[in-house]
Amino acid sequence: MNPFVTSLIAFTLCGTGLVRAQDWKGLADQLIPDGVTPALSYTGNVAANTSGGEKRGATYFSILHLQLGFDGEKLAGTPGLTAFLDGLWINGGLPDKLVGDAQGVSSIAAEPALRLYEAWLQYNFDNRFSVLAGRYDLSTEFYRLVSAGLFINASFGIGPEFGASGLAGPSIFPNTSLGVRVAYKPTPNTELRVAVLDGAPLDQANGSPDPFRSHNGVLLAAEAAWLSNGTDPDAAPFKIGRGTPLAYDDKIAIGGWYYSASFNDLSGAPIQQRGEAGAYVLLDHLLYQSANDPKRRLSGFIQFGVADQVVDRFGTYIGAGLALSGLLAERPDDQVGIAMAMARNSSSFIEGRRQMSAPVTAAETSIELSYLAQIAPWLAIQPDVQYVIHPNTDPRLHDATVMQLRLQVTF
Repeated sequence: MNPFVTSLIAFTLCGTGLVRAQDWKGLADQLIPDGVTPALSYTGNVAANTSGGEKRGATYFSILHLQLGFDGEKLAGTPGLTAFLDGLWINGGLPDKLVGDAQGVSSIAAEPALRLYEAWLQYNFDNRFSVLAGRYDLSTEFYRLVSAGLFINASFGIGPEFGASGLAGPSIFPNTSLGVRVAYKPTPNTELRVAVLDGAPLDQANGSPDPFRSHNGVLLAAEAAWLSNGTDPDAAPFKIGRGTPLAYDDKIAIGGWYYSASFNDLSGAPIQQRGEAGAYVLLDHLLYQSANDPKRRLSGFIQFGVADQVVDRFGTYIGAGLALSGLLAERPDDQVGIAMAMARNSSSFIEGRRQMSAPVTAAETSIELSYLAQIAPWLAIQPDVQYVIHPNTDPRLHDATVMQLRLQVTF
């Protein structure tokens, strides 16, 4: 049977639980030589709000990703062509109902759902040009820093000034949309990328609208990044696009985004504004690396974003943190870090709440301390604590302390 057809059947069977977990490795060993790479990952998260916020309590939630990558050269004799499918299953509770925060104390918390998360085709020209089309998670390439990836708070994945924008958010977890992304690498250390996507995700709480409805408009995103030489000795000087490991010592990026739809003025004025825009700057810097043990590294990062003060909930965001790997010589792959994320309300949102006799504080700030223990190549455990100051900028809520434990299993 054609390996493409075989992999689709396996994808369906695994997603419905008809293929046992112990058969997964054997299945992968059969498919990979033919150009099909399956991946299965499970992330479970328990979160307990121990003080402050809306109420004390604990909840468990999880996500399961079932993925298939396709190599066009092996499958169809087309070098540079790749395809990708990602099925997503979200389960469990919502910690933000306990904490009452706005930024999201966990990056995997969402309403339970079973859906196709990503499905795209990508074609690379000489590893300097890349075109991708389909259902696509914008945050896998835009607004992304390696050091920030250690932390659990959702703001360290993509800033809340962008993450809470538009009609129902941009094309990121848990709801993605259709679009096209073009990337170009003019030099080994420079990357330019632009994306045009539907202005609303395909899956929403009130149903799945037809893509590219005129009311939704489109989302335009652009980013320019400079990266120092990565520490990966196998990294090619010219390599770009999804599927390329993100390896660098330092990164500086500037990006911007724009929605073409119309949005309500948050101040309460009975008018709509055409368009919504924002911009961000990212910095990730290698502060220290041991000469004797290259895996012992200390990196620091800064995220700064601004958004429309008239129609966006958060007008300003700043995030910063430190991430240390290899602290213990016997555990070189473990990481520990501390970070801060502060989302400030826009002037229009503050005015709108004042008119509703529901005043708010200026900002919500989360401070996070996290430790990632890499138990095995396929297993990681991550204890995490966050202190949320002014949850949801609601003066009625006391500062919250949130304890979390995350389990990550990948095959």
